[in-house]
Amino acid sequence: MKNKIILEIPKLENIILELDDKTSPKTVKSLLDSLPFSVGINLWGEEIYTDETPITMTEENAKPVVELNDVAYWPTGKAICLFYGPTPIGKKGEIKPYSPVNVIGKIVTPDKSILSKIKDGTIVSFKKHN
Repeated sequence: MKNKIILEIPKLENIILELDDKTSPKTVKSLLDSLPFSVGINLWGEEIYTDETPITMTEENAKPVVELNDVAYWPTGKAICLFYGPTPIGKKGEIKPYSPVNVIGKIVTPDKSILSKIKDGTIVSFKKHN
């Protein structure tokens, strides 16, 4: 099943994320059950990852490499990750998280350039999409 959620970013446009429970159903359910919540943002290459979220999950079909615009949960840091380009440890053309992540959806907002404008330390909110 697919569910849309909103990532509210102060002073920027909101980002729409489409969650898909096909690969990591327990992780998606845990995220949806935790909404709404607010967390700080961290930057690592062209990946945004959050401070610790209220979600507590272990690896669920975790992947060591992800695709462009994937949304994932990083069990090690209890964080949500948005991958909009290369990470510092990926080979050319590869998006490699720091450690395996549970892929839970995609960034569906057409203008992905918003992501590159988010500053480290910004507090964002994840909310249900009406």
